[in-house]
Amino acid sequence: MSAPQEAVLAVIAGVEGPSYRPVGAMMTVLSATQRAGTLSSGCIEADISLHAVEAAKTGQPKLVRYGRGSPFIDIQLPCGGGLDILLVPRPDRSALATVMDNRAARQPCSLVIDMNSGALEVVDTGATGRNGSDLTVRFEPDIRFLIFGKGPEASTFAGLVQSAGYPNMLLSPDHETLDHGAATGCDTCHIRDAAFPSDLSVDDRTAVVLFFHDHDWEPPLLAAALKTPAFYIGAQGSQRARDARLMMLRGMGVSETDCARLHGPVGLIPSARDAGTLAVSVLAEVLAKAMARAA
Repeated sequence: MSAPQEAVLAVIAGVEGPSYRPVGAMMTVLSATQRAGTLSSGCIEADISLHAVEAAKTGQPKLVRYGRGSPFIDIQLPCGGGLDILLVPRPDRSALATVMDNRAARQPCSLVIDMNSGALEVVDTGATGRNGSDLTVRFEPDIRFLIFGKGPEASTFAGLVQSAGYPNMLLSPDHETLDHGAATGCDTCHIRDAAFPSDLSVDDRTAVVLFFHDHDWEPPLLAAALKTPAFYIGAQGSQRARDARLMMLRGMGVSETDCARLHGPVGLIPSARDAGTLAVSVLAEVLAKAMARAA
């Protein structure tokens, strides 16, 4: 079972009570000791691997129950809930490749798994959940961050977002800021003026955040961002800076409806005084808004 084509896909197919991971979470089992991903806090992964090896031998999907209602009374879930894990041996690699292609293109899609046969189908619509013998897993594009700015606030926020695993791009007129961002693995773009790059794609899973001390950079960038479907648009600065930027945006003909979309001062922590605290504060606000939209 060490060859990639012999891998087993393990998917959470049901949750009862509290759970570390949601329905649809996945991991891959390559052997009894090799796997990628996690479906719990570490209490069942080794046992899942053993069942996966058996499923690989039979070539048939297998549903395994852990926790509440499980026959394996020696394996306890610390959360006290119950998990159904679907094991799919030798999953259709072309279907999985289609999912990966859609994710790379930031296109939502759903993967439908026949729990009896293990057949996979990629479709455009469908929410995560079970319907009879079908398990559907919905894939939405990751939250993406477009970070404009200059100085430690911009590069620190970009580094935090990168370390958290979110796709991002740092755009700045300042080479030092870009160098700091690049050192943490961020994609970077040098901008020479306050024009929003015409080739920059923005969808409704994108957050646009500005970190400028020179607020003259802000109005043209914000006016362009507010024409996009970005779900979060915000700019660093005090209440006074926010009022001044709103006045300038209104003077540029930006509507009150669009102005109301603008967040500022950004962050959940009022008056953050250092770049690290501000970065955590802003990231928490963006994620809170994303969670509220998904609810």
